[in-house]
Amino acid sequence: MPLSLVREFAPYLIDAKTSASLSDCLAHITRELGFDHFAVAYEPRVRFEERKSVLMHNYPAEWAEVYVCFDLAGQDPVRRACDRALLGFEWRNVARLIPMTSGDHRMLSVGRHVGVADGYTVPRHIPGEGSGSCSFVVGPRTELPRERLEVAELLGGIAIAAARGLAGLGHYDCRPALSDRQRECVLWSARGKTAAEAAIIMGVTEFTVRKHLKDARERYNVHCGQTLILCALYDGLISFPDLLRWWNNLLD
Repeated sequence: MPLSLVREFAPYLIDAKTSASLSDCLAHITRELGFDHFAVAYEPRVRFEERKSVLMHNYPAEWAEVYVCFDLAGQDPVRRACDRALLGFEWRNVARLIPMTSGDHRMLSVGRHVGVADGYTVPRHIPGEGSGSCSFVVGPRTELPRERLEVAELLGGIAIAAARGLAGLGHYDCRPALSDRQRECVLWSARGKTAAEAAIIMGVTEFTVRKHLKDARERYNVHCGQTLILCALYDGLISFPDLLRWWNNLLD
């Protein structure tokens, strides 16, 4: 029975071309799965000209007002946990994914007080483009329907894809932002090498390395090396394995 819900509702999510149709579909799915509320979001990288964030939910008005008025998005432990998860997770297990501060526990406690007691959040990430999540939530008087979390996983992923489409993404020019030489300079910088050390390794002058890094920062419109490294990591031009393998080889 539960998997039949995927076959029933997936086509409606895929065909949702407006915020209203996606919201209506998710509200119906939420009820059918035994949850009380939903929230779906997609946040593109700012580099996209057609960028626009998508956020829709049917949370209790009191919680939505607190969340927005106090700008809790940047402090939300569930949101942070999304960055550490490949599959969906129950909110009660967030502490297994990220270190929880007293403020994190307080925020979840406030949510429970206003009717957002527990939930299951599905994360999705596309390096260089953006990230999304879909949460199915229960109130204080509802048990989390664990026998249907697999269905929530599948339908939540499709809902995020639909939200991504509403954000105007899915078909875009994927040309690299950096040249090969710029990428190489950023990679050595991410490995902790100075411009002088990178120049020796690459067999070029220190001036050349500094010029490549300056041009790379201008291409990303950033002003410091750390932000440049983050942009290159986010875009997939360098990767954590590029760094970790090299650091591990030094330790061997």
